[in-house]
Amino acid sequence: MQQTYQYGWIIPFIPLLIPILIGVGLLLFPTATKKLRRMWSFQSVLLLSIVMIFSINLSIQQINRNSIYQYVWSWIITNDFSLEFGYLIDPLTSIMSILITSVGIMVLIYSDNYMAHDQAYLRFFAYMSFFSTSMLGLVTSSNLIQIYIFWELVGVCSYLLIGFWFTRPLAANACQKAFVTNRIGDFGLLLGILGFFWITGSFEFRDLFEIFNNLIFNNEVHFVFVTLCAVLLFAGAVAKSAQFPLHVWLPDAMEGPTPISALIHAATMVAAGIFLVARLFPLFIVIPYIMNFISFIGIITVLLGATLAVAQKDIKRGLAYSTMSQLGYMMLALGMGSYRSALFHLITHAYSKALLFLGSGSIIHSMETVVGYSPYKSQNMALMGGLTKHLPITKSTFLVGTLSLCGVPPLACFWSKDEILNDSWLYSTIFAIIACATAGLTAFYMFRIYLLTFEGHLGVHFQNYIGIGKQKIPFYSLSLWGKRVSKRINKDLRLLIMNNNNNKSKSFLKKKIYPIDDGARNVTRPFITIVHFENKKVYSYPYESDNTMLFPLLVLGLFTLFIGFIGIPLNQVNQEGVDLDILSKWLTPSINLLHPKFNDSMDWYEFFKGAVFSVSIASLGIFIAYFLYKPPYSSLFNFDLINSVLNIKRGPQRILWDKIINYIYNWSYNRAYIDSFYTMSLTGGIRKSAELIHFFDRRVIDGITNGVGVISFFVGEVIKYIGGGRISSYLFFYLSYVSVFLYLYLFISFF
Repeated sequence: MQQTYQYGWIIPFIPLLIPILIGVGLLLFPTATKKLRRMWSFQSVLLLSIVMIFSINLSIQQINRNSIYQYVWSWIITNDFSLEFGYLIDPLTSIMSILITSVGIMVLIYSDNYMAHDQAYLRFFAYMSFFSTSMLGLVTSSNLIQIYIFWELVGVCSYLLIGFWFTRPLAANACQKAFVTNRIGDFGLLLGILGFFWITGSFEFRDLFEIFNNLIFNNEVHFVFVTLCAVLLFAGAVAKSAQFPLHVWLPDAMEGPTPISALIHAATMVAAGIFLVARLFPLFIVIPYIMNFISFIGIITVLLGATLAVAQKDIKRGLAYSTMSQLGYMMLALGMGSYRSALFHLITHAYSKALLFLGSGSIIHSMETVVGYSPYKSQNMALMGGLTKHLPITKSTFLVGTLSLCGVPPLACFWSKDEILNDSWLYSTIFAIIACATAGLTAFYMFRIYLLTFEGHLGVHFQNYIGIGKQKIPFYSLSLWGKRVSKRINKDLRLLIMNNNNNKSKSFLKKKIYPIDDGARNVTRPFITIVHFENKKVYSYPYESDNTMLFPLLVLGLFTLFIGFIGIPLNQVNQEGVDLDILSKWLTPSINLLHPKFNDSMDWYEFFKGAVFSVSIASLGIFIAYFLYKPPYSSLFNFDLINSVLNIKRGPQRILWDKIINYIYNWSYNRAYIDSFYTMSLTGGIRKSAELIHFFDRRVIDGITNGVGVISFFVGEVIKYIGGGRISSYLFFYLSYVSVFLYLYLFISFF
């Protein structure tokens, strides 16, 4: 075992070979490197697989022997200062390493086909491998300085990957927004690191925790200063894990390729903030009020992320807000002191959300040739629907991920989320109510995404874009799948669309309808012709993704089905007679260092009682989503159906109710107006300040300098004409000046 741990330092550096070799190949043999580009994806998967096997080996040894290993070597040594670099192998490191490598391997396999037609294929895999190196270096770091170095490298990789398609203005703006927002949190993190070094004189975790705990026990530190330093450390985690109020970068980051969203913004980079809080947990837990602050930020993020996901039309942005909400659950658990449940949910959510993001990529990939003429992106759910028969494997795996995130047993997220909900009742009743309500909201918006995407008929949601509005007419005639309807309905729809003055430019129906033969569905990747403004365009039907994209979906689906069982007690009893599950036994070295609360055994009666309650809430959310979005009435938001069920008739009450519903919908769709507020207050304020400073520089600073020159010029011109070459005149002016200044001096001295 000791010999295996000695090679732990190679974990971060193995994936680094890929960007180095790609760079050297493009420099020395550019033509051959580009022709053999598929070889680099295989090598990327191979090297990351080696790291995963090595990480699993270390984890098995930790589970069997409950050990922690750290190795450091000196880098800077002076009389008053010593800085050491090294690596730390403990359960937290093992968990993160396995997550990064296992999800990373699936994403790389998936990306080989997803990015096959991209000209920057090699650059993509170089960035991905460099990101893996940065993230693995972060989780194996043994001190705060080392963490900060890799923390910034992760931020650089995020910037490069989000802006991968930098020629797109939206992608360029998104990567800049992510970079600037994270720099705010990173600056706080740097100040917090320096503050704790000033208090303890050490960056090493073990020395830092031990010295600080002694200072707290002896009451030798200033409470306000310590709390401020802890908040600054936490600011780095807030930005990186998209917690309120620094969450605004995460939905815009979906402009990057979908594999990026699956790896960085579902399983790894956004989990770095959770990792940081978990790593510094022994530091935070002894500081009064900081744990309450962490849990408060977590519960706000839980609720805000879920409410903002309700009305999103972009499938990836809906999943992004879902990620934000689930990260809030993890932060809430850490703030409550529930270290185990936070890491448990980190594991289950990583595989479930990676599955959902890769599934959304498969959907987008299949819809690219279907959307055809449309000013909207192919990942807009308004242009989807009816994909069940065309994407059966994607649909099945996406449904598994959806049910897992909803908290349906026995899938992965059920076990971890239910544990957090149970702990929240012991911590705060208000927090527990919000967390449980958000669990129901999670089930609602996740099934909304599923129903809008796979059920109904393709284009059934498109009525919101061509002006049908609230007319209760089935929209099947706009389906591209050959759904035949009567000529009368076709005529009514055509007249209704063509008479809509506000949306004439968005209609693609003319006086003649071009139905598709029913037998065309059986053709492999058939093509159809749609007439738009006398122009014929050819598009293909949706089709299932290739095997290299489906294989990661199936593997992640299996993880989502079974990974939750590592948190179930299996009658393993420790020395104290407490039942342990695999996860608890895995975390034993870390748990023993934190809090005796974590050694409590599970009460199965309380567990099942809480499970029935949480599943009931999730079922209610699923039922409401199905009621509102079930075919054939599915739309982005069905106002008429709500009004008919609630029996709200036309009149003042109906007008007021519609205004309330529209306000809630717009509040969610427009991201709670937080981005607009930041734009007006921060961006606008900075620009106005810059304009004011520019005016002051041009008019005042430059004005004084230019004014002195102008005055000197005029004085010189005046004196030029006064001087006549007579000594008597010069003496007269000289004595006059001396007399004036003498009188002034005497006057000032007298008073």
